Amino acid sequence: MNPRLLALYGLKWNPFAPGVPTEALHVTPRIDSFRRRVWQLAAEGGFALLTGAPGTGKSATLRILAEHLAQQRDVTVGMITRPQAHLGDFYRELGELFGIELQPHNRWAGTKLLRQRWQAHIDGALTRPVLILDEAQEAKPAVLSELRLLASARLDSHLLLTIVLAGDSRLVERLRFAEFLPLDSRIRVRLALERAAPEALQACLRHALTQAGAPTLMTPEVIATVADHAQGNLRALMIMADELLAAAAERDARQIDEALFFDLYTLPMDAKAAGGRRR
Repeated sequence: MNPRLLALYGLKWNPFAPGVPTEALHVTPRIDSFRRRVWQLAAEGGFALLTGAPGTGKSATLRILAEHLAQQRDVTVGMITRPQAHLGDFYRELGELFGIELQPHNRWAGTKLLRQRWQAHIDGALTRPVLILDEAQEAKPAVLSELRLLASARLDSHLLLTIVLAGDSRLVERLRFAEFLPLDSRIRVRLALERAAPEALQACLRHALTQAGAPTLMTPEVIATVADHAQGNLRALMIMADELLAAAAERDARQIDEALFFDLYTLPMDAKAAGGRRR
């Protein structure tokens, strides 16, 4: 974080940056319910689905979920980092995640080794390993099909893995195609994130400021104004707030208020008129 911001406002971190500590993220009741249901799912195995438009909080929700699962006893969490990979690289990454050297050209042997490792974990911990696949709309059809087949044994009666798929509306559309219906029918926990109401965005801003150690950095009026202008998008909200913070620091302002907001985001009348003439 910029040391000047830290000194000027007494912040522990930039409350509007993407990399804030996971424990500082705002956990809504729906997100809390989702993470608890996925934890319960880890005892039995199966698929969970997280969807939402860009900027609605999927990545933050996955961070909250992964942190929650990591705190549970004997739960192993793995994250696929290249969802767009072909089947060979997908198997290589699975092998690295679970400590097995796999030969992608021999998927039968790889499947056997992975299932043995997962079964040993189940026998010792009574929970299923959790695999998180973000940006799953980018995954190859063969990878999604392989995941479905890998995750169970004994004619689909014994689940070996808990898989969390996350993606935007393209993932939802893909799951409606006939080739993915067997996967869609196995999803047991779902959370669809939507555009947030202004009140929810205000709560998110207040939470971010409080966690960073500066609850009064933004006036209530500017919090409401920023929330209205973000149009339900959490990412837009944080980008706008971050711009305001940078502008306040440049001017040595002690607080972010509406005057700063309108000064930063309102075009001069002559610029507006020029824009109108160009149209």
